[in-house]
Amino acid sequence: MPEALAAPARAVLDAAPSGRLGVAVSGGGDSVALLFLARAWAARAGRAVEAVTVDHGLREGSAGEAADVAALCARIGVPHDVLAWRGWDGNGNLQDNARRARRSLIADWARSRDVGAVALGHTLDDQAETLVMRLARGSGVDGLAAMAAESRAEGIVWLRPMLGLRRADLRVWLMAEGVGWAEDPSNEDEGFARVRVRNALDLLGNVGLSAERLAETAGRMGRARAALEAATADLARVCLVEGVAGDVALDPEPLRAAPEEIRLRLLASVLMRVSGAVYRPRLARLEALLANVEAGRIGHGLTLHGCVLRRSGAGVAVRREPARMAGRVAAGRRWDGRWELTGAAAEGAEIGGLGVAGLAFCARWRDTGLARETLLTTPALWRGERLIDAPFARGAGPGVFRRVAGVPAPWAAGELR
Repeated sequence: MPEALAAPARAVLDAAPSGRLGVAVSGGGDSVALLFLARAWAARAGRAVEAVTVDHGLREGSAGEAADVAALCARIGVPHDVLAWRGWDGNGNLQDNARRARRSLIADWARSRDVGAVALGHTLDDQAETLVMRLARGSGVDGLAAMAAESRAEGIVWLRPMLGLRRADLRVWLMAEGVGWAEDPSNEDEGFARVRVRNALDLLGNVGLSAERLAETAGRMGRARAALEAATADLARVCLVEGVAGDVALDPEPLRAAPEEIRLRLLASVLMRVSGAVYRPRLARLEALLANVEAGRIGHGLTLHGCVLRRSGAGVAVRREPARMAGRVAAGRRWDGRWELTGAAAEGAEIGGLGVAGLAFCARWRDTGLARETLLTTPALWRGERLIDAPFARGAGPGVFRRVAGVPAPWAAGELR
């Protein structure tokens, strides 16, 4: 591969943590080019590389495309796995659901393979398209900020080595090398917003909004986001205390003195942290909640985003809302977006909320000092209707459970008091 294409990608891959590097390969031109880039980097760096493909099963031919990727990887000596997703129920945003499922499946695969970082095939074109799409939605700083070359989520480092490269340049190189790729028919379907934006970029270029200029703007917005996140972390350290069971105590007094943007960011992050939600609440509802908190209009409790806010002394307790916690799942799986088991569980065990039924088995729960409402939403191990373990309600703290790595926290830049 020409040095002009390989060098920027190497600079990102060189930052990968030690161990195996994973590469997400859909079979499209971008990800196939990434596969060859990563393979060359791994050979040069003396590292191991493995590839993974997610077959969403949403259209005819997807299984064949995954098999083609497997064959390509076999030819070039890269271990490869295919992961199947069959979770689409026809409701909601298809592309968003598929993207989230793909990320979760790949993260699970990476952990099982001891892969510390996974490379993704996003290009400069993706950066520009995303910015325009977010502008059309009226997004703020976070929505307009660039995709990062390195990020962390679900306990995995995600790398985007090709954010400085153009899609067309990668395809020119692939064709020169005689390497084929699959074209997803949905990339021509103008029913998808990204396709419409992609088709409009040439027109935008005529008025100076080239893909390169759009990507530059996204990068500047990324710097602004980083500054706002740092200010939010500073505020968090003076007005938040995180409880051992996943709730958060909020002191409204220092909150009132901060700029509105920082206050809203802090509150959104707390709600995401406590509920395990991936996305922020809608801005209008968040603004209304903030106004009520700052005015002391808590009443018998406020609810938003799967959380309940209640008075607690001079402050506000933010807890998981019992009615919104997830149902039981097989032990070993993540529960409620917040907790996971640290070791093996008894055969047939499930993870679920303690709830009223479980609390009835814990006669001395008051000795823990935790609020009843908090305990109801803590994780427990069940076998049918039999409670096997409830560490929080029995005073053992998290016990066999731990908070899920990567759950958003406004204090990520430093420790809370």
